[in-house]
Amino acid sequence: MFFNIEWHPNARKFLRKLPLEIAKRIVKKIKGLKENPFRFLEHYEGEGYKFRIGDYRALIDIDFENKILFIRVLDKRGRIYKK
Repeated sequence: MFFNIEWHPNARKFLRKLPLEIAKRIVKKIKGLKENPFRFLEHYEGEGYKFRIGDYRALIDIDFENKILFIRVLDKRGRIYKK
């Protein structure tokens, strides 16, 4: 069961502002979710999920019918839950 990944424009914008090595690590970890996302995702607020990547967090919505992981928010651990 493979999922496609889509990014919210604000999450992409945040990723572009990060140092290259950190951005590469985040993208690699998120691409690793394609095959079995529920191994790493934790349930968060209603139908959303959160994904830990070191000091960063991604809030993810899942479309089960179309098998899409939508990266809604990407930010530092301390700031993400305030959004």
